[in-house]
Amino acid sequence: MDRIDAMRIFARIVERGSFIRAAEDLGLPASTATDAVKQLETRLGIRLLQRTTRQVRATLDGEAYYRRCLTILDEIEEAESAFSGARPRGLLHVDVQGAQARSFILPALPRFLEDYPDLELFMSEGDRFVDLIREGVDCVLRSGEPSESDLIARRIAVLPEATVASSDYLSRFGTPRRWDRLDGHRMIGFRSSATGGILPLEFMVNGVRKTVALPAPLSVNGADTYKAAARQGLGLIQVPRYSVEQELAEGTLVECLPDTPPSPTPVSVLYPRSRQLSLRLRVFIDWVAKEYARHTGPVKRVAASRER
Repeated sequence: MDRIDAMRIFARIVERGSFIRAAEDLGLPASTATDAVKQLETRLGIRLLQRTTRQVRATLDGEAYYRRCLTILDEIEEAESAFSGARPRGLLHVDVQGAQARSFILPALPRFLEDYPDLELFMSEGDRFVDLIREGVDCVLRSGEPSESDLIARRIAVLPEATVASSDYLSRFGTPRRWDRLDGHRMIGFRSSATGGILPLEFMVNGVRKTVALPAPLSVNGADTYKAAARQGLGLIQVPRYSVEQELAEGTLVECLPDTPPSPTPVSVLYPRSRQLSLRLRVFIDWVAKEYARHTGPVKRVAASRER
């Protein structure tokens, strides 16, 4: 086996903690992955991996060799991508938030895959913390201000938000006229994925972020349930405008307090700091940034926003 191919297989095994998962990612038989590591260990005269019943981990020598492999592989890919004839290829695993993927990514995806026929895209869905290296994920798309981490964050969009409620709710509790006169109103609580606490309502007043906590007989931690509860008249909610455009057009939800909207929500692509951008990841990030910009306009700085 080619030494470079063996390095790629070894690096993937370290990242995935499994011969089988690494082989699946690379489209290889598990036996090929096993043989690749054996050849490397024989050539180097050291043990690279510690095998247990649950996981495969790099030895101290294996960890040092893994770091060297990353440098070599990144430099090879960078050198090859510098030529105009280079084409992105292979598996690209991205983790996205489902509603955004359905609104911004999927409609344009056929053209993207047509332009890059050698790419295979695996798009997982969620908003939990993802260990990119161990789970074999190339990048994640997340809303909110990225927390400090060992990931690089590229902001690709800023999503306007709106305060909305159902017409049934407004007929029972009245239409709010001012952000600071919400006595008698209630909200549907949204629990932060970061803290587990209920997020207050927020309003931008002359460029200053104001927050209001209202009674919340119901709290949820899922975006779809959040909107569904609002349609049932259970309280005020604040969501990205794109996610309720249809409901606003149909009248099932009504915008409230449009002059003092919530602060907009930034969207970022995050990827490991320890590795250079592969060509396949680079073309995906550039493409997805253009797709978001086509819908939302150029990225602008925003005040600190909530995390969902």
